[in-house]
Amino acid sequence: MSVTRDQVLGALEQITLPGGESIVARDMVRALTIDGGTVRFVIEAPTPEEASRMGSVRTAAQTVVSHLSGVDSVSVVLTAHGPATPAAPKGEPPALKVGRHPTPQAGPARVAGVDRIIAVGSGKGGVGKSTVSSNLAVALAKEGRRVGLLDADIYGPSQPRMMGVNQRPGSPDGKTIIPLKAHGVTMMSIGLMVDPDKAVVWRGPMLMGALQQMLGQVEWGELDVLIVDLPPGTGDVQLTLCQKTELTGAVVVSTPQDVALIDARKALDMFKSLKTPVLGLIENMSTFHCPSCGYETQIFGHGGVAAEAEKIGVPMLGSLPIDLDTRLAGDAGTPIAAGDSPMADAYRQLARRFIDGGMA
Repeated sequence: MSVTRDQVLGALEQITLPGGESIVARDMVRALTIDGGTVRFVIEAPTPEEASRMGSVRTAAQTVVSHLSGVDSVSVVLTAHGPATPAAPKGEPPALKVGRHPTPQAGPARVAGVDRIIAVGSGKGGVGKSTVSSNLAVALAKEGRRVGLLDADIYGPSQPRMMGVNQRPGSPDGKTIIPLKAHGVTMMSIGLMVDPDKAVVWRGPMLMGALQQMLGQVEWGELDVLIVDLPPGTGDVQLTLCQKTELTGAVVVSTPQDVALIDARKALDMFKSLKTPVLGLIENMSTFHCPSCGYETQIFGHGGVAAEAEKIGVPMLGSLPIDLDTRLAGDAGTPIAAGDSPMADAYRQLARRFIDGGMA
């Protein structure tokens, strides 16, 4: 007989903190799910500093639940609520000016050492495009691909947080930029080059020049695929990337909601106008599975993205549910695809579609 939620919480009541309260009483147990004999949950500490001291608590929680009758395996993620504190001083920024007027070029250029470049776009913000980009990159890396991730959302870079990176990249000569690595992915973001607490207030030419730098001055090395996480909309960054770079194609992410699809169609029309192949559509936040009762509901509607893909004749690459563990993992700097869970498996299947389709 399967273990129950109450039995798991009862066992976790035994795990106490220095003040004497249990992790259950402190409301630190989140996203508890039970799938047959597999139990998964998150321990969410109030601060990153407290989480760094709770390794033994996580181990004890995993042990006590694994001893319950009917439990075959236990997966515990330790994370923290709130912004992460840098693990080490950031030091001085590289001796390199980021954000400049673009340099002239004759036409679309290749990125040295990169076989394929895939742009991940969306018509509007808030549909999970950056989450899909980071998890797809990690899933492809786990499948053996050499993967790069470029955060081209100049105004709202989120990949440093999602990938758990806060160091400044090096620049040995003031011209080249040495990218960082995380979870098997080579990554670069404008967010690593500027003060994270200050707004980037640039006009179009500065954006275009910064994107040129991120593509041309970063030492990407030999990559099978470079995933470019675009800002939402149809602006200067998208225009520059499509006109100045040899792209393999673009993927558009949308929720099934009608309002999101209206803007997604504009993104699709933009790629068509710029003669950039659309490789397919991804439906994000398609369903919600309640971790307590197992009830499934379509918060943002259902099937809208699949219908749009069929209408315009492009592949429907996948549907991803709205998931609390995915949000917690992204906030903690370890994409859900890096672990072992149903959501990680969903991203693995998505990565396999890219590989089998010759896109990565």
